[in-house]
Amino acid sequence: MHKFSFVSLCVMALVAVVLFSGETRTAEAVTCDVSELSPCMAAIMSPKPPSSTCCSKLKEQKPCFCQYLKNPTIKQFVDTPKAKRIASTCGVEYPQC
Repeated sequence: MHKFSFVSLCVMALVAVVLFSGETRTAEAVTCDVSELSPCMAAIMSPKPPSSTCCSKLKEQKPCFCQYLKNPTIKQFVDTPKAKRIASTCGVEYPQC
């Protein structure tokens, strides 16, 4: 029951991040939208490795990482050891902003 509550809380927090983050464009014409990283939820919520779709989205959203890290609401989800491990597994360099 405790695990279910934690998972529910994480999912609700991600939904809040998506709803309140909006979207912007970077110089590379990538739409910065944290909801694009939703294919990575399975890897975040379980010990499963990231899917190929997750890795593709991470690579696509890489120009947005510093913007995500500057947003306190999003940072708490993307600046974690697990998020860094997923990025490393996908071959995506974690930014030094």
